[in-house]
Amino acid sequence: MVPFALAGIAIFILAGAILLIAGARDSWLWTCLAGVICGIPGLLTMLRHDANRRRRRALSHPEFTINDPA
Repeated sequence: MVPFALAGIAIFILAGAILLIAGARDSWLWTCLAGVICGIPGLLTMLRHDANRRRRRALSHPEFTINDPA
């Protein structure tokens, strides 16, 4: 799900940049900003969930290896 969250945030940033260049109304720019701001906590939640899932899987299945450098 992390790639979907990153794609959503990127789309809001891209849309905001295009609207800013096009001289759109402020309400559209605020909508793009709200999308980015709301997407960041969702992304952080998904990252934390994935890290916890990898940790639980490593504890319950010792043959499962984690190749994550972080």
